[in-house]
Amino acid sequence: MLNLDSTIRLNNGLEIPRLGLGVYQSPPGKSTREAVQYALEIGYRHIDTAKIYGNEADVGRAVKESGLNREKIFVTTKVWNSEQGYESTIKACNKSLERLGTGYIDLYLIHWPVKGVSNETWKAMEYLLKEGKVNAIGVSNFMINQLEEILYESDIVPSINQVEFHPFLYQQDLLRFCNNKNIQVEAYSPLTRAKKLKDRNIMNFAKKYEKTTAQILIRWSLQHGLVVLPKSIHKDRIKQNTQVFDFQIGSGDMALLDSLNEDLQTVFLD
Repeated sequence: MLNLDSTIRLNNGLEIPRLGLGVYQSPPGKSTREAVQYALEIGYRHIDTAKIYGNEADVGRAVKESGLNREKIFVTTKVWNSEQGYESTIKACNKSLERLGTGYIDLYLIHWPVKGVSNETWKAMEYLLKEGKVNAIGVSNFMINQLEEILYESDIVPSINQVEFHPFLYQQDLLRFCNNKNIQVEAYSPLTRAKKLKDRNIMNFAKKYEKTTAQILIRWSLQHGLVVLPKSIHKDRIKQNTQVFDFQIGSGDMALLDSLNEDLQTVFLD
């Protein structure tokens, strides 16, 4: 039975919590610190940040001030595009570690594929893994052909591919490929950045299951075996996003949700 403590074992043996708090576009400073502190207080054990978000230091401070053992909290951050390449990725990771102050990074990701340097970046990721600065390495926003390139060049398979994923961007082929290669798919923007929270179908399911539309979307991702990263800085929504373990969407309703795909992307690389 899934619950807030549920984890998935990654291909290197590391356990990652199924539900995490994303802090994309959470402003640096007090609001991010308080959001992370509250999330940890009510049972979240997984926080996802990135260098480009500008709030790594706030995440690290919240983790430290939570009073929880460091080993109990799973922290993800990412190397930004302009810092990719072998030496620069290692430097970027060291800077992230300084800002976070967490001692190590649980999961380090290549934020976006950058043509011509992704393989060098991946070699740096492998080095960081072997040095123990990070516990797992993976990628974000990689499509099948870009994953195939890394798999061809390296013996270390990415542990994670973090991509935008929700019923309106149901990347079924990518999910199937990652499952076959033992790469865990992690869903960011699972709530469509609120663009589809008032969709008629989602609202009908919310009424049927006596849940919010956001809870329907999170549960859909969980039932597809994903790690899910809803983002909010509002305490009521942070809590609501955890209340997804006391119901299950029926198979027929899941099929209908699957059919809503319209290749809707809400996040683009500027």
